[in-house]
Amino acid sequence: MKFSINREALVKPLQQVAGVVERRQTLPVLSNLLLQVNDNQLSMTGTDLEVELIGRVEVTNTENGDVTVPARKMVDICREIPDNADIDFAFNENRLEIRSGRFRSTLSTLPAIDFPSVDQSSPELSAEIDSKAFKRLLDKTAFAMAQQDVRYFLNGMLIELGGGHVRAVATDGHRLAMSDLDQDGLDDTTKQVIVPRKGVIELQRLLQELEDNVAIAIGSTHLCATSSTFTLTTKLVDGKFPDYERVIPKGGDKLVLADKQELRQALSRTAILSNEKFRGIRVSLASGQLQLSANNPEQEEAEEIVSVEYEGDSLEVGFNVSYLQDVLNVIENEKVRVTLHDANSSAVIEDPELEDAVYVVMPMKL
Repeated sequence: MKFSINREALVKPLQQVAGVVERRQTLPVLSNLLLQVNDNQLSMTGTDLEVELIGRVEVTNTENGDVTVPARKMVDICREIPDNADIDFAFNENRLEIRSGRFRSTLSTLPAIDFPSVDQSSPELSAEIDSKAFKRLLDKTAFAMAQQDVRYFLNGMLIELGGGHVRAVATDGHRLAMSDLDQDGLDDTTKQVIVPRKGVIELQRLLQELEDNVAIAIGSTHLCATSSTFTLTTKLVDGKFPDYERVIPKGGDKLVLADKQELRQALSRTAILSNEKFRGIRVSLASGQLQLSANNPEQEEAEEIVSVEYEGDSLEVGFNVSYLQDVLNVIENEKVRVTLHDANSSAVIEDPELEDAVYVVMPMKL
């Protein structure tokens, strides 16, 4: 096996593929990347047995073959080679030789036959989705995913395809984010799958670099995303996601319209003196104003009044300030609409002009 490629064409896809590889591995071969040369194309594969990423680039001076090499070392070497330099790779005597200018190195290898592939289920539903719109959908909801929750089905994102839309839902039990994307070519058959946290994060990373559409195929155990330059396959979480429709409160009678930037800055200032562990902030609503207040075990306190559009009864309710900040960070409009009912009910936060996303934040006792 041998091939040549310019450093600039190789480094970015190489880093993306190596990003999937976990640093601590039980199997030595899982610390490696699988390199396969076929005609004038190099395929690079990284996996942790849950997520598999294949990156493809054009190469020259090729000899077909395959081998696996240590992922981190290959990335570090290629990154340190001067910009726009050509790099030559050749496999002989169980070593991968890398040459560029006066630089030469050899990397240890393991046989390609030892490299595990993620078993794929046959696709039951597929769709071509605009990559930028799909990334926006994931970005609007991913922050609400749980981390290492014992309810393992919350450590990921529900993706729902069907009925003319793609929907993403994430919740950690204290807040919920739901976002919709209109999608042609999807009939009334709805399919729901839970994509694990790592699969969602890798998808977000890859979609950032894409300009064209991405093909999404969903099977019984896997989701596969394919573009001209990569294929990402992720196992699905085997579990039942909560009925998110029941979590979204209906009938809130207190509608508050606020300037997003002003509210976000006021929350950031007040939060400095909140309890570092619980991050609680008290929200007191009255006609035309919202008062934010926080205190901590050191008896320090902060408060600020924000002008809002609201007429109605006063209300006092506590929230985790980080949850409110996370929502305001993903709403794109300059205004934000908050719907409240009473001190024991969750707040519904939305963009007043777009109906494509809904955020729910549970109250907390202060």
